[in-house]
Amino acid sequence: MASSINRLIAICLYLNKEHSAFAMIQKTVLQLRAKILKALSDPIRLELLDFLSGRERCVCEILPAFPRSQSTISKHLNILYEADILEKRIDGKRTLYKVKNPHIFELIRVVDCLAHEQISELSEAGQILEKSLNDRS
Repeated sequence: MASSINRLIAICLYLNKEHSAFAMIQKTVLQLRAKILKALSDPIRLELLDFLSGRERCVCEILPAFPRSQSTISKHLNILYEADILEKRIDGKRTLYKVKNPHIFELIRVVDCLAHEQISELSEAGQILEKSLNDRS
C-alpha cells in the first residue's frame, strides 16, 4: 500500500513539473511576442525597417536618411536588435544592420490591412454623418 502511495505521489510530482514547464514555455512565448510587438510600436522603428528592407546598410547610410539625432537612431536600432528583429555586424569601424527574418514584413502587412480596414470604417462613418447633417439642413 505504501509503495502505491509513493508511486502516486511520484506521478503527481512529475505531472506538476510537466505542467510547470509548459506554463513556463507558454509565458516565454507571450513575453517574446510582447517584446517583438513593442519593438514594432514606434513609427521611427517602422521607418527604419522599411529603409533596411532591401539590404544590409551601414549606420553611415542610415543616419543621413533620417532627420533625427544619431543617439535617437542608435537607440531605435538597438531596440530592434534586442528584439531579434535586426542583425548587427561590425566591419572595421562600420556597423551594419539588416533585417534578420523577412517574415517581419508579413506581420507589418497584416497590420497595414487592419489599419486600412479601420480607415475605411472611419470614412464610411464620416460619409453617413455628413449625409445626416445635410438631411437636417
